[in-house]
Amino acid sequence: MFLISSVPTMLFYFLDWKWLAFPWVPVALLGTATAFISGFKNTQTYNRAWEARQIYGAIINISRALGIMVRDFVRTQDKTMEAAIHRQIFYRHFAWLTALRFQLREIKSWENVKTRSYNLQYLKHYKVPEWESSLEQELNAFLDESERDYIMGTKNRATQLIATQSAQLKTLNEDDMIKDYNYVALQNLLKELYEQQGKCERIKNFPYPRQFSSINLYFTNALCLLLPLGFLGELSKLTEKLGENIIWLTIPLSVLLGWVFLVLEQIGESTENPFEGNANDIPITQISRNIEIDLREMLGEKDLPGPIAAINHILM
Repeated sequence: MFLISSVPTMLFYFLDWKWLAFPWVPVALLGTATAFISGFKNTQTYNRAWEARQIYGAIINISRALGIMVRDFVRTQDKTMEAAIHRQIFYRHFAWLTALRFQLREIKSWENVKTRSYNLQYLKHYKVPEWESSLEQELNAFLDESERDYIMGTKNRATQLIATQSAQLKTLNEDDMIKDYNYVALQNLLKELYEQQGKCERIKNFPYPRQFSSINLYFTNALCLLLPLGFLGELSKLTEKLGENIIWLTIPLSVLLGWVFLVLEQIGESTENPFEGNANDIPITQISRNIEIDLREMLGEKDLPGPIAAINHILM
């Protein structure tokens, strides 16, 4: 904006190119249109981020409900076997949380965390855990070898993990370890987990429509180009009263207003994909770890993993 405003101002002042002075009314009309489209974009991209946070809030609640239901509904005379079954179901749920976050943090072609300079600069200050390790390594802690190999051989790992949970619950119901009513309640929780996973996949796999994103960028760039010319037109009317040097106010005023609209554009661009791994992401790794801690305590475990700590005040 400094360069865009400095060049026409110097041409106007030193070379007396008076024709660069532009009427303010067209600039104001374009500014109004740009403000509307920028406001629309930022509202919609914020809604995507807020919906993603609501989804993970629901996953927290469903996970806790699943934990207490499994613990209290799955019963057998052999308490050692009962504890082992509880642990297997809980750990498979941890595997589902892990598989889901790995799927959500895969880079899509339309995401901009690694293509925009204003996002790239932040990658130096934090780490995305899903980019630092592999899903197979993470699943080693939660699944036995045969189940892990089966899950890794599927396309949608999170989906198949819930399907495996359902198959085990069906077997437990047939063996009379879960009463029919309790079995239905547990299956409804699995259905709710599928619903939340589907909502995450919808946000992840459907970008903010390009036509809205592109038109906002075009409007913003056009406004930034016309702002200095409009200010030249307005300030040139004041030269008789305030002197010719008043023209130089074109530069700071253009920089200030241009900065406002350019930052609005950048904020919308860096908010529209809440699972892409940028500094504004929903902290799905931290949420998943908190769920794991809660459920491990339900199992009576004492050796709990620590919560995910923020790196430079950024939680992933």
